[in-house]
Amino acid sequence: MADVTWGGPPAAGDRRARLLGRDDELRRITELLAAARGGHGGGLVVNGEPGIGKTALLEATASAAEGFRLLRLDGYEAESAIPFAGVHRLTIPLREHVMVLPQRQQQALQVATGLADGPPPDRYLVGLGVLGLLTAAVVSTSPVVCVVDDAHLLDAESLDVLAFVTRRLEADRVAFVFAARDEPQVAERLAGLPVLRLLGLATGPAVRLLTSVSREPIDPATAARVAAATGGNPLALIDLADELSVRELTQSSVDAEPIPVGGRLEAFYLRQVRRAAPQQQLWLLIAAAESTGNVDLVRAAARRLGLAGTWGDEPELRGLVEFGTSLRFRHALVPSATYNGAAGAERRRVHGALAEAAESLGLVELAAWHAAKATIGTDEHVAGRLERVAELAGRRGGFMSRAGVLTQASRLTRPGPVRNGRLVAAAEAALAAGAAGLARSLVDEVGEESLDPVTRGRLTRVRVDHAFFTAGPDVVRGPADMLTAAACFHGHDAAAEQEALLLAFLRALVVERLGRDVPLPALGRRLLDGAGLGHGAERDNGAERDNGAERGDSVAATILRALGTFILRPYREAVPELRVAVAAIDGLDGTDLLKYGVISVALTTALWDDAAIRRCLERTAATARDLGSVQMLDTALWVLSLSLLHIGTPRAAQQHIDQVRELRRAIGYDAEHVVNAALLAWSGGPREGVEAIAEAARAGGFGGVHASGVSALAVRDLAERRYHDAYARLKPFMDEPFLQVTPVNYADFVEAASRIGRVDEAVGYVELLEDMAAVNGSAWTSGLAQRARALVSGDADAEPWHAASVATLGPTSLTVELGRSHLVYGEWLRRRRRRREAREQLSRAVEIFDDAGAPAFAQRARTELAAISRSPTADEPPRRLDLTPQELAVARLAAAGATNAEISATMFISPNTVDYHLRKVFQRLGVTSRRQLAGRLDQS
Repeated sequence: MADVTWGGPPAAGDRRARLLGRDDELRRITELLAAARGGHGGGLVVNGEPGIGKTALLEATASAAEGFRLLRLDGYEAESAIPFAGVHRLTIPLREHVMVLPQRQQQALQVATGLADGPPPDRYLVGLGVLGLLTAAVVSTSPVVCVVDDAHLLDAESLDVLAFVTRRLEADRVAFVFAARDEPQVAERLAGLPVLRLLGLATGPAVRLLTSVSREPIDPATAARVAAATGGNPLALIDLADELSVRELTQSSVDAEPIPVGGRLEAFYLRQVRRAAPQQQLWLLIAAAESTGNVDLVRAAARRLGLAGTWGDEPELRGLVEFGTSLRFRHALVPSATYNGAAGAERRRVHGALAEAAESLGLVELAAWHAAKATIGTDEHVAGRLERVAELAGRRGGFMSRAGVLTQASRLTRPGPVRNGRLVAAAEAALAAGAAGLARSLVDEVGEESLDPVTRGRLTRVRVDHAFFTAGPDVVRGPADMLTAAACFHGHDAAAEQEALLLAFLRALVVERLGRDVPLPALGRRLLDGAGLGHGAERDNGAERDNGAERGDSVAATILRALGTFILRPYREAVPELRVAVAAIDGLDGTDLLKYGVISVALTTALWDDAAIRRCLERTAATARDLGSVQMLDTALWVLSLSLLHIGTPRAAQQHIDQVRELRRAIGYDAEHVVNAALLAWSGGPREGVEAIAEAARAGGFGGVHASGVSALAVRDLAERRYHDAYARLKPFMDEPFLQVTPVNYADFVEAASRIGRVDEAVGYVELLEDMAAVNGSAWTSGLAQRARALVSGDADAEPWHAASVATLGPTSLTVELGRSHLVYGEWLRRRRRRREAREQLSRAVEIFDDAGAPAFAQRARTELAAISRSPTADEPPRRLDLTPQELAVARLAAAGATNAEISATMFISPNTVDYHLRKVFQRLGVTSRRQLAGRLDQS
């Protein structure tokens, strides 16, 4: 890897020759660099077969990057299992800027690159650090262009980080150009980046290239046939012309089959290698086996094999290798030909020498890698070395590298418990890295006949997690299988048992009523068992009588106790335990909060504590941002968006979904597939679309998604006065209630039932709401209970309940619920012909619904107002801000007082991009300060 500022002319003639016929490709490069120079960064992935000209195009990029700071990075096979090895080499020239990064990003970079000890960092937090270094380098010097050759050989973590950084380049004077072979894993990790597929040269440029490098004149017709036979591969044309005579070229060109370019070139290079003396061939084999280009390591291994330290400098070899701070082969097929042409025993001897040399130089990971390559069959000593390397990878946050190294260790381990443990650990790491396919294949290799209980529990958990990660057919079995895992841990690992029980509950929330393998009472008993409250633990008048079972004092035990009590005992007994559990989560921070933050939504919703729902989930999201945990941030924002449909507004829920989309774009997923069925129903999406999404979720085992979508459609039915439809959608849920989920719909069911004359049926749910409100003291429960009571009361008795509901919900953040109480109160007043008072209530409802983004309810309120008289309030809703989702998110954060650096960390973009968006927002809205911005957003 080199770091230079390129300002000179293009390199010598053969580079120009190789770029014959690449005008369109060079134009793409020129446009990319011009955009970066002008402050609009980006990237390009150049892929194609060996010899097609990828490296030549990178050289052309360097030549065209006048005034840019040039960073080069090459991928090496021997480093592909060392996490963040590529990031380490890329950032060495940028270390002078490390101190400008936020402390967490500094620490993440140092831990990831092995420069410090600390908690394993998330790879996306490392990515933010790299992005910060690059933008700092731009500020201090000039635009930056990073050219990455052989990207397919980079370690997975580095490739993920660099792809993430490239996707987040917007208002940054930075460009990336990757060259890689067209391999599935590369395409997956670089997803979302523009791709330039490099094909063979067209006939005209190929003929010109061949005639320019041929040793003797060649007629155009023969040259055209040779060009066609090679597929226009530039390196094939150059090297084959150098080796073959015109007569041989002519014979090759009329063969029925095309020349096998890769095999022919490799054979060509092997012949060149074989022309060298035996000692020189051995030196080349050492260099080929040690793919990182470490000159010191190659020479140390050569000495161990009896070669002088100067081998490799001879003039005869300079046509195949280049020396500098590192060793480079002329082309990737040279080491391939050298290595593949050697006997297996000779290759293993070389790897053995490299392993010893790497060990002496302190290169632990490389030493283990080479030792594995030197081994035939099983070898516990070498497998143990690989396992230690895997542990190092895990400490640095390199889960994909850990999975790969443990997989290699398992191959060197005899069948039995140790091999099984390594396979399961590899599968766990693969899932943590998002490599579900690898995890599944590893699980399939485990020999289940010799599993100890703990390993069996871990294996079961991996299978459950895989099913949920891939939306596989076993989703509905998730709660039952996770309870099985917990049973395996019982008596062996209490912490693992409690974690499995909490996951069983979370899986139950996902599948809801579809999880019939585990009746809720059975789940509740297992949760209490795991909390340290065995079957013999009883309660008498709220006091616990413990028959020998100790109460667990951990946060997990506290949550399990609360959830088990909530499932099994009367609500009044559950509330104190639920509050203790919420308080325990409130006391957490960092990774501990990430572990339990999402499950808080079940506890806080059961308490009807809207403030606690927001607080716990927002703290979880903020912590996930701070730690760079994109996966947990995605989950927290998704759950918060669902919750805000009840405790906030559809508009706020949409803002969180927009953040989820932005996150998924950042990590290469298709964000257009992010659809929240419940939000779609609330925001006026097509009914058939919502129903289709809900039914597809149900078919896949995701009963929670199905229920939320159907419930939201029922609310939309209420808004549109389709009361029979709303009743039909909600009645099955009332008949089969599910934990904290169903009570939130009690008030909706009361409205539907009472409007179609089923008042007697509705009254029972009013009483349930009132009983819950008396126990939990929640304004949310009380306000809905009061509105529900008004709907089932006669006209003479309804008004105090209507007024009470508005008064109770008024001081809260339950915006849509307040609007609905104003609406039904206004409708009641209009029927009583109290027009002035009705107009006040309905006008307020229209304002709330317009601001909240609830169009169906807003239209219903307007219709009511129109029935009284025409008024300005009954006109169309106000025009919304003409901002993109990302611009609006930046504007709202800025208006709330966040600094550019804080907005950058929150949205996983660079400070330059924040500044760029704010300038556009200020100009578009006609404001000049953040204070004015806040006022402008409030008006819209």
